[in-house]
Amino acid sequence: MRILFTLFFGLLVLSSHAQSGILGQWKSMDENTGKPRSIIELTERNGKLYGKVIRIFSQPGEDPDPTCDKCAKDDPRYDKKVIGMEIITALVRNEDTYNGGDILDPETGKVYRCKIWREGENLRVRGYYGPFYRTQTWIKLP
Repeated sequence: MRILFTLFFGLLVLSSHAQSGILGQWKSMDENTGKPRSIIELTERNGKLYGKVIRIFSQPGEDPDPTCDKCAKDDPRYDKKVIGMEIITALVRNEDTYNGGDILDPETGKVYRCKIWREGENLRVRGYYGPFYRTQTWIKLP
C-alpha cells in the first residue's frame, strides 16, 4: 500500500510540475521586429488551458488600449477591450503539447487552431489556418 501511495504521489507531483512549467505569464514577441507585443497569462480551468492579455506594448501611433474591432461581429469579443481578453481557449494537454483549442489574433480578428509547447525555457505558440501556420516564441516572465 505504501508503494502505491508513493507511486501515486510521485506521478501527481510530476504532472503538476509539467503543468506549472507552462502556466504563468509570458511575453509575446513580434517575429518580424523582435520587439515585445504583449504579456499573456496562461491559466488552467477544468483541465484546459486558457490565455488572456494582461498588457500590451504599443508602438508609437498605436492605440495603447485597443478594442477588437476586426473580430467577427458574431464573436463575443467583438469591439471589446483587448487588455483582459481571453485569446487562447480550451487547449487540452497531449503529452508535451497543448492543442485542440483556438487562438485569436486581436490585430486581425482571425481565429486559428492552436498548438503550444515548451522549447527550452521558451514557449512556442503556433496558429494554424488550414495547412498554413505561423509560430511565435514567447518568453517566460519571472
